[in-house]
Amino acid sequence: MTGSVDAVLGLDAGNTKTIALLMDTTGRVLGWGRAGPANIYTSVPDAVQNLIQAAEAAFGQAGLRGRTLRAAVLSASGADWPEDFALLRDAVEGLGWAERTDIVNDAVGALRAGSEDGLGVAVVCGTSSGTAARVPGGRVWHSSYWQEPEGAEDLARQALRAVYRAHLGIDPPTTLSARAVALFDCPDADALLHRMTGRTQPPVPNLGRLARALLDEADAGDSTSRRIAVRHGEALGDYALAAARQVGLRGGYRLVTSGGVMRHPSTLLHSALVQRVQVGHPDVTWQASALEPACGAALLAAELHGTRITGEQYATLAATAPHAQVFET
Repeated sequence: MTGSVDAVLGLDAGNTKTIALLMDTTGRVLGWGRAGPANIYTSVPDAVQNLIQAAEAAFGQAGLRGRTLRAAVLSASGADWPEDFALLRDAVEGLGWAERTDIVNDAVGALRAGSEDGLGVAVVCGTSSGTAARVPGGRVWHSSYWQEPEGAEDLARQALRAVYRAHLGIDPPTTLSARAVALFDCPDADALLHRMTGRTQPPVPNLGRLARALLDEADAGDSTSRRIAVRHGEALGDYALAAARQVGLRGGYRLVTSGGVMRHPSTLLHSALVQRVQVGHPDVTWQASALEPACGAALLAAELHGTRITGEQYATLAATAPHAQVFET
């Protein structure tokens, strides 16, 4: 690439999609792109190709093809161990998009998106789950493979287990049963179990969609669904507290939530999460993330360039970010 331009690139690479945002240093979004998943634990070549596709779309929309940006930050699911960061850094630097590059775990990008200062603890619960904490001075911790409670697919597996146990009479009946067999086009629980486990059955696409049904039923009063949702929220809260301990956070820090599961209208899961954290740290305040994780990656890129993020820049980014459908899974 030739000719530098005062703009930065943020990429959010997840398990279901990759989003690229190209932003100038005032916070105005110049272009965006979307591509498929980019988790190197699934496929390194596919991950790199989807990063390229999303970024090239953003460059094209901004009219900046062939230009070198000031900084680029990749916030990636699959950026877990030192060798992961090394691989991703080599890949991004080799593409020559920017004068400076950095790689962070995707939970860190989500945390930076959560508020103007990007400090506190973030709990991301989407297809999968992650937790990150950041304090003044830049100290950061992310949960990576320490994370035990996961996202939509984990909730879906818990929902299926509840359906099977109810069918066998081990646990009480649950309205999840009707939702699950309808969602996967099965006549009954026997057929559902076969669909999920049979040796000759094709892979089940988007298992995590059952998580939405579980939260629907929890909100409608199904006791089994409510128990799963509350227990999962409490488990996520335990890891939020662990993240705070890792960076020395105490007192009235901010707890941010983001991800598709957290955006469900039901308040049960995130309320259980917040209550669990406030048992240990009563002065913690909760807020849903104000921006999408890709915006956090763009803000980190601006900071990498040396830009101090102000309320005005944060508001400009919020006002010029792509419409919500761009970020939907």
